[in-house]
Amino acid sequence: SPHVMMIRDGAEVFAREHNVEMVPESYFFTESRWNALQRALEAQGRPMPQRPPGVAGGADEAAHEDDPEHKFGTVGAVALDRHGNIAAATSTGGMTAKRFGRVGDVPIIGGGTYANQQCGVSATGHGEFFIRNVVAYDICARMQYLGISLQQAADDVVMNRLVQQGGDGGIIALDARGNFAMPFNSAGMYRGRIDAAGRVTTAIFRDER
Repeated sequence: SPHVMMIRDGAEVFAREHNVEMVPESYFFTESRWNALQRALEAQGRPMPQRPPGVAGGADEAAHEDDPEHKFGTVGAVALDRHGNIAAATSTGGMTAKRFGRVGDVPIIGGGTYANQQCGVSATGHGEFFIRNVVAYDICARMQYLGISLQQAADDVVMNRLVQQGGDGGIIALDARGNFAMPFNSAGMYRGRIDAAGRVTTAIFRDER
């Protein structure tokens, strides 16, 4: 499609036309996230929704998932191929008990996801701050306009600009030369990388192995 973004019914029709596998809503249901939603709504004094059709009750399989210190909702990737092409992709679990119609930073190209010929970025964190600061694009733009490195550009945005505004989170980024940056201003961020030689590095907190 020539369009940058499609949503709701139009996006679903487009997906069906291109034979994307479709599954029932119950496919996305997990007991732990359902229970987290119930607790969040109760704390806000909001009405409880009905359990989705076709989903039976069950035990809370991972009650800690809604704990602010245990965030597992976002998966991002940035890749560079042998021809110098850079791609970025991000998937998010969203925000528990968000207002209906709320759109986070992940689908906003330039907010939580962005790639051009010199830089690719995937982000995780408090989406509203990433949208307002156009974080993913800003990192690549700083490289182009200021002539600074990927690491410096990423640190300027994540460790300074976001921190000054109270926005928490982090990014993974890659440039056209294979340099990477993965700064975060939160307690930790699950992350890993693999280079052209197959060397793998993973980390959660500040240390790597």
